[in-house]
Amino acid sequence: MSSIATSSSAPEESCAVSWGRFVRVGLATVVAAVAANVLVYFIGGARVAYDLQFLPLTDVSGAIFFTLPAAIIAVLLYAALLSLARHQARVFTIIAAVVFVVTLIPDFTYIPTVPGATGGQTAILVLMHTVAAGVIVQMLTTFARPQAR
Repeated sequence: MSSIATSSSAPEESCAVSWGRFVRVGLATVVAAVAANVLVYFIGGARVAYDLQFLPLTDVSGAIFFTLPAAIIAVLLYAALLSLARHQARVFTIIAAVVFVVTLIPDFTYIPTVPGATGGQTAILVLMHTVAAGVIVQMLTTFARPQAR
């Protein structure tokens, strides 16, 4: 009787991170997230009258000020996951979803108590969170994946 030796695992394909490409994708992600929220700010302002007492939407700098560090941190987190995690996109998406939900808590608890806050302005802030999260997750998990060699 003869036996046939078979390998139960397929050969692993090696993947490498092109850090130069990642830096370009990271910068593009930050710029796209900020630009998207600036666009939301101006479109929202055409649809909802911003109250000047409501500081988060007094001018476009608020959208930039809050989006910029969040996008930079997301890019740095994804860079760390590329080095440390096996399923980077999945892990990043899960972390991003949790962070997204946590960032909405003040929008529904604290923001309504801020002078000048209205339901429309709160909706714009929630939309900004959604847009930034969507742009960041989509760009990083699509364009910054390690490439097969």
